[in-house]
Amino acid sequence: MDRQRTIGLAALFLLLVAVAVAWTHIPRGEPATAAPSATVSTPAPSVAAAPTPSASAAATDEAEGAPPSDENAAEGFDILPDGRKAPSLPDSAPQEVTFGVIVFAYQGAQFAAPNARTKEQAKQKAVAALADAKHDFSAAVTKGDHGSTSNAGRMPRGMLERAAEYVLFTLAKGEVASEPVDTPRGYWVLRRID
Repeated sequence: MDRQRTIGLAALFLLLVAVAVAWTHIPRGEPATAAPSATVSTPAPSVAAAPTPSASAAATDEAEGAPPSDENAAEGFDILPDGRKAPSLPDSAPQEVTFGVIVFAYQGAQFAAPNARTKEQAKQKAVAALADAKHDFSAAVTKGDHGSTSNAGRMPRGMLERAAEYVLFTLAKGEVASEPVDTPRGYWVLRRID
């Protein structure tokens, strides 16, 4: 009798482990029957990245003949400041960089205060700070909003939206971007440290 109970408890335990493992492999935000999307688990950056599009959006893009959606191509944030769509990073771009950022949040941006400035006002402030940032980035950081820092630490590829990533990873060491970049968190003035 004890042997049967032990076998039954062991079978129940194995069943619970199998359910727990299966539960961790179900993609969130998609039906359990959907094929899991190919994602790479990376540590979260100090600056929050935008959500990634669903696998069904990528399938729709491919069906319409458009290039497949990139996991970092958040809606509208894959456009460079000059209006072009951000291309893929060149092979010569580094795998990770250390950078500084000056943030100018606007109404509707992630983490923006309820009384934040308009998007146009944020862009004007970012452009004004850009001139100072080219001469003394640390001093210009004081003109930015919460989250601005002269050294945000290391950032690997694949963590930022496509336009911000392209601008940051194609800068030369010590260079400040020539224009502010629009991100889900507001306009960014970027500087690559190394």
